[in-house]
Amino acid sequence: MVSARRAFLKKSAGVAGLLAFSGFSRSTLRAVGAVAAEKHFEITDIKRTTVKLEFRPTPRRNMDREIPHWRYSEICDVTLKCGVTGTGETLLFYTWGATPDEAIPRVIGRSAIDVMWDDTLGAGLQMALFDAVGRAAEVPVHSLLGEKVHDTTPLSWWNIDTSAADMVSECKEAMRLGYMSYKTKGRPWYDVFHQVDEACKVVPPEFKIDMDFNDTLRTAEQGLPILERLGKHPQVDIYEGPIPQEDVDGNRKITNSTHVKVAIHYGTPDPETCAQTRCCDGFVAGGGATKLMRTGRFCEETRFPLWLQLVGSGLTAAHSLHFGGVLKQAIWPAVNCHQLFETDMLVEPILLKNGHAVVPDRPGLGYEINRDTVAKLKIDKPAERPEPERLIETTWTDGRRMFTANNGSVNFMLSAANADRYPYFAPGADTRLFPNDGTPRWRELYDRARKEGPIEG
Repeated sequence: MVSARRAFLKKSAGVAGLLAFSGFSRSTLRAVGAVAAEKHFEITDIKRTTVKLEFRPTPRRNMDREIPHWRYSEICDVTLKCGVTGTGETLLFYTWGATPDEAIPRVIGRSAIDVMWDDTLGAGLQMALFDAVGRAAEVPVHSLLGEKVHDTTPLSWWNIDTSAADMVSECKEAMRLGYMSYKTKGRPWYDVFHQVDEACKVVPPEFKIDMDFNDTLRTAEQGLPILERLGKHPQVDIYEGPIPQEDVDGNRKITNSTHVKVAIHYGTPDPETCAQTRCCDGFVAGGGATKLMRTGRFCEETRFPLWLQLVGSGLTAAHSLHFGGVLKQAIWPAVNCHQLFETDMLVEPILLKNGHAVVPDRPGLGYEINRDTVAKLKIDKPAERPEPERLIETTWTDGRRMFTANNGSVNFMLSAANADRYPYFAPGADTRLFPNDGTPRWRELYDRARKEGPIEG
């Protein structure tokens, strides 16, 4: 069995895997007579436009604490010799791969069919190439990826860690719009028991809550009491990354000790180790088209479920739907985060019924982008990731108080948590952005917290 898995992994890796996927796409296009006119798929022009999206009010007050830079998205338009244009997007400062400037001259003049499986092109350009080829051949993107095995695919509502009140309101909004799953973060600067207790009061047992700890439970011994208590709620369905993924024995202990499913990001530890030890119940799958299909093949071979995690606005979510249609094991709700934004750039929104969205059968991505909206939101591309000053206040019901300042790194609070700079999941924790009121006191607290890390206040 081990040797068979090893052979499977070898077969699915690298250039061989890319060529196999390209071959499938060509077979599909040949079936509709498109390859005979392959010269029409030559890439003649690529345009990139940066837009700034605003968050809805509830996500805004939470995203602004740690990741305000998720507002910036790059729209990529690829025009083919036949006159068809395909569109993709890159969330500039949170993506599996931004499109590098050098990729543009590298593909101009080449066949989109030849290059669309190249993950090094980045999210927006690769997505636009698939959309363009699908539109030119009048086939949906899922036909270029593989055989459609799901007519609908599940999606999850996402929000960063929030107050219990905000989590309640977001779960209600998710249900109102047809979602049946909510994914959030488990953090020691919030009372996770209060969050989940309150949210479970307003959603039925069949509505599921998934919590991503990003290693903050530290070890199986420390984390299991927390996981067991949360798992008493029937709504709690998946724990992601409870402890460092490299801790195979610890993750296996957690997986074997709780009825709640355990997910880790595909790749660490290596997939073969996961298959041998069953140190998790399934995977978080991200990356480009070739990597995603390779991940999906492994999961089908080993019967691991996965959820797709392709993050962006509605265009990225539409792209994700097609992978959900062809990946047999994509049975956990996908996380696309497009629900964060108050403006949907799609002409028609992605609609859900009972937690599922229809996999489009229209040509390309199957969704149109609103050009008037893009023009309205257009800005100059930031030279670097925006880093506004933020001071975050955490309080506990016993009177303790701490302040944390952004320090130039993205995961400044998460890094502090994993260095044990906050009390470990102490009850009564609550956190908010501490507004800059222009006083010397605010400046003093900010400068100290930025220099020293979380400080008591």
